[in-house]
Amino acid sequence: MMQKLEYIEDNLQTVNRAFLFGDAVWVSFFVRNSELIMSEESYFFLMASMRKMRFNIPLSYTLEFFQELFKKEVLEKDVQSAIVNLMVYRQQDNSDDLPKATTSFYFEVKTMTDPLSIQSSIELDMIKEINVNSNLLSNIRVHSPENIYASIYAKDNDLDDLILLNPNKRIARSIYGNLLFLQGNTIKVPKQTEGAYISPLMENFVTFVHKNKLAEIEEAEVIAFESQKSDEIIRISDEKGIHTVSKIRNKTFESTRFTEMLEAWKASF
Repeated sequence: MMQKLEYIEDNLQTVNRAFLFGDAVWVSFFVRNSELIMSEESYFFLMASMRKMRFNIPLSYTLEFFQELFKKEVLEKDVQSAIVNLMVYRQQDNSDDLPKATTSFYFEVKTMTDPLSIQSSIELDMIKEINVNSNLLSNIRVHSPENIYASIYAKDNDLDDLILLNPNKRIARSIYGNLLFLQGNTIKVPKQTEGAYISPLMENFVTFVHKNKLAEIEEAEVIAFESQKSDEIIRISDEKGIHTVSKIRNKTFESTRFTEMLEAWKASF
C-alpha cells in the first residue's frame, strides 16, 4: 500500500516564492531495499536544475548532506522502498535581490513496493490544444501550467496521462514523465531538444539496455502519430515510477519485451 510522508524545514515561510510564483524545482531520489540508489545521478540533476533556475545554492547542499538527511528522515523511519520527491524553492526574504534570496527545501516520500518495478498499466491519449516548449527550462521539473491543465483534462476524460507535443507537433513527453517507444528492436526516445525531461531514472535504464545490447537506442524526433506504430510503450516518471502503456485511443499495446528488459535491469542493482 502506498503511503506518503513529508519533511518540512524548521525555517519554513508559508508565504514563499514557490507558493506565490511557482519558483521552485523538483528532483526525485530513490529508495530500494532500505538503501538510496542512483543518489549521485539525482544529486547532480538537482544541482544542474538549481543552476538553470539561478538559485543561490548553499555550500551545505552537498551530496553527503542529502544522503545523511534521507538516511535520518527516511531510511531510519523504516521506509524500505520509495520515491522521495524533493522541492527546492526560494524564500521571499530578498525579493528585491533574487540571486541572494534564501534557498530552502521540502520533500515528500511516497512508499511503494519497488521504484524499479512496473507499477501498473496506463491508458493515454494525445492533447492538441496546448503544447510544451523545448527551451533551456523545458527539461527540468519546474512549475508548468501545461501540466496542470493536461492533468485535469486527463481526469475529466478517464485517462491516466496525456501525450504532450512541442510547437513542431512532435512528441515531447507526457504530463508526468518520458515515453519510450519500442518498434522492432529499436527503442525511440524523444530528444531533450524536443522538450523531454531529463530523467536520472530513465537514463539509468536506457544506459543498461544499450550496454547489454538488449535493444538499439535511438534519440529521435518522434512525430505525433508514430506512437500508433509502436509494438510497446512505457512511461518512465521520476515522480511516479514506471508504467507500461496498455492503450492509446483504439490501439492496444503489449508489454512483454519491456517487462523482460526491466526485470534484467532490476537484477543488476
